[in-house]
Amino acid sequence: MNNPSALDQLIEALRCLPGVGPKSAQRMAYHLLQRDRAGAQHLAQSLQNSLQRIRHCQKCNNFSETEICELCASGKRDAHQLCVVEMPTDLMMLEQTQTYSGMYFVLMGRLSPLDGVGPKEIHLDRLLKRAQDGETQEVILATNYTVEGEATAHYVGELLKARGLKVSRIARGLPMGGEIEHVDVGTLAQAMLERRSLR
Repeated sequence: MNNPSALDQLIEALRCLPGVGPKSAQRMAYHLLQRDRAGAQHLAQSLQNSLQRIRHCQKCNNFSETEICELCASGKRDAHQLCVVEMPTDLMMLEQTQTYSGMYFVLMGRLSPLDGVGPKEIHLDRLLKRAQDGETQEVILATNYTVEGEATAHYVGELLKARGLKVSRIARGLPMGGEIEHVDVGTLAQAMLERRSLR
């Protein structure tokens, strides 16, 4: 027996979510239609509302309901530092540390030529313009330590250094509370290479 076409469309639409395959999408669709129609209605309205109201901040490229987001509009931030992250979730994690009070730029991705993601797709033109705004004195590259994240940090770092900007990269090493015997060899090697003097 074939599904109604509207149900097939819903299942296909749910597959756009990361990590959701055909079976998961089918289970979600049946759940929403059979057990949680109010939840489905709320989800549909929230998606529609978000699509209409959320845009990119003109300064940091993060999601915002206003032209300039609350963080960029704050007079309490240090405009001399600009931290470059891959995704809004990375920005949120850095904010939770309460150790950084500068500005941000969100790439909304990372360089990945095999996936068709180049400099244009991660808004490097906007980043370069922002970094050369006359206020920025240091750009901190906080991309992930993946192959693509490293390539992105290297590429962006070279572009920024060529324009006379001070560029730094977040450190990597042992996690807080981690025990050496349980850490992978690559992380341990980086911790040794990036060690620093005690003050």
